[in-house]
Amino acid sequence: MSGPAAGPGAPRRLIVAAEHAGKRLDVFLAATVADVSRSQLTRHIVEGAVTIGGAPATPSRKVRTGEVVLWTPPAVVVTDLVAQDLPLTIVYEDAQLAVIDKPAGLVVHPAPGHEDGTLVNALLARLGDLRGIGGELRPGIVHRIDKDTSGLLVVAKDDVTMGALGAAFKAHDINRVYEALAVGKPPAAEGRIETLHGRDPRDRKKFSIKVKTGKKAVTNWRVVERLGGAVRVEARLETGRTHQVRVHLAALGLPLLADAVYGKTPREPALREVAQTLGRQALHARVLGFRHPKTGAWLEFTSPPPPDFTRALAALRALAAPSG
Repeated sequence: MSGPAAGPGAPRRLIVAAEHAGKRLDVFLAATVADVSRSQLTRHIVEGAVTIGGAPATPSRKVRTGEVVLWTPPAVVVTDLVAQDLPLTIVYEDAQLAVIDKPAGLVVHPAPGHEDGTLVNALLARLGDLRGIGGELRPGIVHRIDKDTSGLLVVAKDDVTMGALGAAFKAHDINRVYEALAVGKPPAAEGRIETLHGRDPRDRKKFSIKVKTGKKAVTNWRVVERLGGAVRVEARLETGRTHQVRVHLAALGLPLLADAVYGKTPREPALREVAQTLGRQALHARVLGFRHPKTGAWLEFTSPPPPDFTRALAALRALAAPSG
């Protein structure tokens, strides 16, 4: 939960030395401001709290010798995160990290409208005090999966682990495989889709491939099972953008079953009934693999789809089965 915000911090005037010339603005700030993480500084840049010569800049803007960078730390929101004893499945844990099998319906971290009852609240009760690791409202959260997506994610217990895992995700040195139930006819048996990925210009709550600028998003997909008017699909991520699998499969003409944001109501009454019974997008983070930041050992975990997903799959198989 959040309390009142303190006022913004005093502006800090930073002059670019010759040794930093040509560096990205976010890299320069991270090297100059020792007490704030690069991810937080990048957010400050995006929010307009950093200017060069009085003008806002982007994180990728290259700095030049002698330029004056003015950083005004945003107001700090006082947080009071509550530890809550919520059901939580921990599939692996050691001194540095834990791997969680998140149920569908559980929000990962507090946000407006979900100030408590989140995975973070549950982690504070099960793993101890993670406050200060990775951000005030997201202690220990290296990456996230959507509220209504089930499956695996990794949580860091200290800043060193947080930084190492964050770097691995950024370098795409993570094995992430999703299982999905989608509606429609696949364009092929398998494929690779690479697009730009950014906020939908017409609806800022959604993401889209139809953007002029954005981050690269890559998904490798294959049809595992054909189910009449639906298919079971495996999606292997090269990147991990928000809503990536949902957006990419929809772009292929295969929107996820029961996806209220990127999908549409199936025309067939039987498919409609399966979607309504499921009540959430048919997406499950099935495989998560990464190299342990401390030991160097490769760890990989597999989570079977939860009961609501398997019931939907069984219903689709029954619909696709020959009659008589």
